[in-house]
Amino acid sequence: MNHDYLFPARLTRRDFLKTSAAAAVTLAAPSIASAADAAPAKFGTGAFTYVLDENWGKLPQGMTYGFGCGIVVDSKDRIFVTSRSANPCVAIFDKNGTLLETWSKEFADKVGMSDTNKVAATAHCIYWSKEGGNEYFYFTENVAGGKNGEPRIGARVYKTDLAGKVLYTLGNVESEGSTSQKFDFTNPTDVAVAANGDIYVVDGYGSQRVSRFDKNFKHIKTFGTKGTGQDQFNTCHGIWMSTLNDEPEIYIADRHNSRLQVYSPDLEFKRTIAGDFVRNPCCFYQHQGHLYIPDLAAMVVIIDAKDRPVAILGDGKDVPKEEKDKRPEFIAPHALTVDSEGSIYVVEWVPSGRPRKFKRA
Repeated sequence: MNHDYLFPARLTRRDFLKTSAAAAVTLAAPSIASAADAAPAKFGTGAFTYVLDENWGKLPQGMTYGFGCGIVVDSKDRIFVTSRSANPCVAIFDKNGTLLETWSKEFADKVGMSDTNKVAATAHCIYWSKEGGNEYFYFTENVAGGKNGEPRIGARVYKTDLAGKVLYTLGNVESEGSTSQKFDFTNPTDVAVAANGDIYVVDGYGSQRVSRFDKNFKHIKTFGTKGTGQDQFNTCHGIWMSTLNDEPEIYIADRHNSRLQVYSPDLEFKRTIAGDFVRNPCCFYQHQGHLYIPDLAAMVVIIDAKDRPVAILGDGKDVPKEEKDKRPEFIAPHALTVDSEGSIYVVEWVPSGRPRKFKRA
């Protein structure tokens, strides 16, 4: 790997003198250049080269994103963005950036929240799953309230159709029934679904437990504690069923242990992945023989079937704090997805959410 993409032009001493003179003129007179005059930001090298689409993901006046939570793409290349915002709770775009729908009050009603502020307070990841001929979402909620006599809300996983209609709820429910089940999640963060329908949930902001259920939400296994050893985690934030090799494997983003932990579908430990390309991994997405990993420590990493990094994109680790909002490099990638054309969509854990599209060059 190299990081040439961060320095697209190598300056000679003569170039540097010319640049310094130009900068002095710029300081002496008002600039008439606009952001539109600059070339689009480009990350990566070779087959993994991406160009930033500056115009994708814009919201109309009166709507804003909150901290970026989740982002997924469906079979029609519609991109669903969730953030800690009360308006909208969910924004849906096509791959060209046209806003198709927004969900707010009606979505809050569907998921059993009395107002959109409660949705915003508990929002976290979203997972897209194709099961048979149908497509579904699995939303994970963080916990909120529970102090000073306030009711505890969130701490749920719920399955919906693509219109946001809740089909099943697992976790902090008032009562059990044919479409709901109590389960002791303290602060769940992500979901993965296997080809046979088994459902895996990580309780990454809470108990550090990993749980497996069958397709009907019958509990099969739970394990995990906080720590640095085998079968221990320090923010098991993301989970994914990888099918890159002959045998499926469960990948877990053990964020603050700066590692990935790999398990069998039966949740038997297999190996640990660590190195300079694993800082604070958040979650995963699989596309064309590779796993894409948004890393909260300012980068996106792509690894192959042998767990080798093939690209590190937009590394913003060394960007000065006062420039982070002005520069295209990543600040805190929290989730990503990849469309049918190979374009990457990333949301970040920053107040503006910063959802962006990077088109494969």
